[in-house]
Amino acid sequence: MIDSAARRAGEGKEIRVVLAEDQSMVQGALAVLLGIEPDIEVVAVASDGEEALRAIGQHRPGVLVTDIEMPRLTGLELARRVRELYPKTRMLILTTFARPGYLRRALEAGALGYVLKDRPSTELANAVRRVYRGLRVVDPELAAEAWGAEADPLSDREREILRRAGEGESTAEVARALRLTEGTVRNYLSGAISKLGAHNRAEAARLARTKGWL
Repeated sequence: MIDSAARRAGEGKEIRVVLAEDQSMVQGALAVLLGIEPDIEVVAVASDGEEALRAIGQHRPGVLVTDIEMPRLTGLELARRVRELYPKTRMLILTTFARPGYLRRALEAGALGYVLKDRPSTELANAVRRVYRGLRVVDPELAAEAWGAEADPLSDREREILRRAGEGESTAEVARALRLTEGTVRNYLSGAISKLGAHNRAEAARLARTKGWL
């Protein structure tokens, strides 16, 4: 969380940001980089998607800056929830993944920006400002590649189950977590494997992740 001294230092800043990043060192560096901007205040940091969602409910920031791969709720799942629950909060995805599939899903989830972590810090701050004002911020080459890329064939449920299976959860564990029968979980996995032309769940998860569909 943000301490009281940092909160006082941010008084009067126009753009209030919640930052969601599960790597502690990266999270700290990003919070400092954004916090030194004259118009940006990081009001809360979160290490997973559910924590970020609670912070948004508490602080109602103008912008959410979130990574994609996080525990509990991924950045893309978080974006969909924020769009439904807190539509005034605009969203910027900050990631290492220059994958068209992720970009398409991010925009479909309601994100206005998609920025890579290897960009200069000044570009991140400017991206936050543009997103706050309702403008889209996406690398034009990645955007062109995304809209010409192969469409994601997975349903949301297939994607969730395949992601869990790819992370090593058994059919029984997935079924318990999602309150489904084991037979239903196997059916979803079979459908995902077939759509991806894979031989098993591990290969299907690897293919889907490579394309940015998980």
